[in-house]
Amino acid sequence: MRMEPVAAAPHYGVVIEKDVDVPMRDGARLKADVFRPDDAGPFPAILNLGPYQKDKLWIPPETLAEKPNALMNWETVNPQWWVPRGYAAVRVDGRGSGRSLGQCEPWSLAEAVDFYDAIEWAAAQPWCNGKVALSGISYFAINQWFVANLAPPSLKAIIPWEGLADLYRDALFHGGILSLFMSNWFTAHLMHHLLGRASQHLPNAWQVNTLHFWLANNLDSGAFRGAQAQWDKITVPMFSVGNWSGMGLHLRGNTEAFMRAATPHKKLRIHAGTHVHPFYTEEGRHDQLRFFDHWLKGIDNGVMDEPPVKLAIRKGRDEIEWRHEHEWPLARTRWTKYYFDLSAPAAGAAANAGGLVAANPAATGSRTYPATSLGSMGSTSAASSQVMGGGIPPGMGVALETPPLAHDIEVTGPVAAVLWVSSSTEDMDLFLTLRNIDADGKDVLETGQQGTPVPVAKGWLRVSHRELDPELSRPYRPYHRHIRRLYLTPGEIVEVQVEIWPTSMVFRKGHRIRLDVQPRDGVGSASYMHYHADYNAGTNTIHAGGDKQSYLLLPIIPAA
Repeated sequence: MRMEPVAAAPHYGVVIEKDVDVPMRDGARLKADVFRPDDAGPFPAILNLGPYQKDKLWIPPETLAEKPNALMNWETVNPQWWVPRGYAAVRVDGRGSGRSLGQCEPWSLAEAVDFYDAIEWAAAQPWCNGKVALSGISYFAINQWFVANLAPPSLKAIIPWEGLADLYRDALFHGGILSLFMSNWFTAHLMHHLLGRASQHLPNAWQVNTLHFWLANNLDSGAFRGAQAQWDKITVPMFSVGNWSGMGLHLRGNTEAFMRAATPHKKLRIHAGTHVHPFYTEEGRHDQLRFFDHWLKGIDNGVMDEPPVKLAIRKGRDEIEWRHEHEWPLARTRWTKYYFDLSAPAAGAAANAGGLVAANPAATGSRTYPATSLGSMGSTSAASSQVMGGGIPPGMGVALETPPLAHDIEVTGPVAAVLWVSSSTEDMDLFLTLRNIDADGKDVLETGQQGTPVPVAKGWLRVSHRELDPELSRPYRPYHRHIRRLYLTPGEIVEVQVEIWPTSMVFRKGHRIRLDVQPRDGVGSASYMHYHADYNAGTNTIHAGGDKQSYLLLPIIPAA
């Protein structure tokens, strides 16, 4: 294996061109800022296109590795670092945002077509060597998938850094349940463009009722086709970067990409921590630069000869250890079932307590709980969960725990649960939270992507959405079709499979692995809460044991 070369030293000054016209195929002209080396070049270009306003200065937190400067912009590469190393950085205001006229349609096929045109425009500029790459966080990662569906000929590499890939499954409807993050996101940027400084340039933008479109298409009917990665069409070299703490928005897209994208040239990296800090670390920039140097400059640096997977193995309370792997999920995984034990709680245990045990209990047990204790909110509350300030009251649902662990256990990979359930009504919501409980009975929490504490992992399912896609489902990653609703008959017992988003955690000796099965958002949900409409009244029941095998499937990684 080649030794990793030191990142290229800065060599060039920065030339800035503001409000450059970028022509679209329909005659529209988007506005872009171009930051390029002060040399004839030519150089490869790194592009972003989106609604976050290219002229809006980002003042980063003091803890960011890259320090504030006049060229910083939210979730994009820092020109003061990249341009001196021989790259042009181009920021394009998407149609109907910033200084680009028109109407904004976030994550649409129309936006992907505009992105295609911007890529081909950049490749044709005299300062460009004809090779274009995409890199950026979140929005600037998400729409990389959708333009890659269209295979622009000048697009030579992408780095989607924490970017969902399926607007329906990853972002809008978790297991069929609406995530409020998306409606809040849309409202915030609508306000930015109608009430903020952007309104000085675009007083009539954002008239397209995207929010209505999202809510009206609450089954995966095909309406989101332009905002879903078409994995068989994505053949561009790809460095997919996820965040274990990104449960609820991005992580699923990054791991699905590595498993399913057609490109033979792909790498996966998963880190931990906040949404922006890792992108700007020296280590994070070094990973990006080596990938781009190989694919855009032809530098033989050995990056594609190395193991394709780089994982931050979490040890608890933000301690990590980097490790390289050769595949995802890991080939040496011991897929291990922890069965639900719903026999009567031990003396002194909480009424909703249950066990996670090595063998399926011989007798069938059940546990019934109220779907809500919040009462009717009428029309005054979009999400009754929110009144609890980040979760449901303690004791709701079922809390399942292992005994104290006899030794450290590493869990790294996709997680799933199989449950037998029933309800007194026609539907029920399942919120699953995987937790790390220390020897003192306290949560071991990690820094989430929004900077707030989060547990190990989460999963969701509205039971009427339980139908699986048999071709795409795996025992460790059920894939739901979401094309029709299979409502329950009150009292009907059905089997459901719940996807819990991938994770990595070393559960220490003496700790307990805990799974909460609840009817509302559980611990660590503050940034990603859900709307229940007027479903989930009455009572819900979990069944386990005997012929009702309910279990948690964990990817146990044997010690080296």
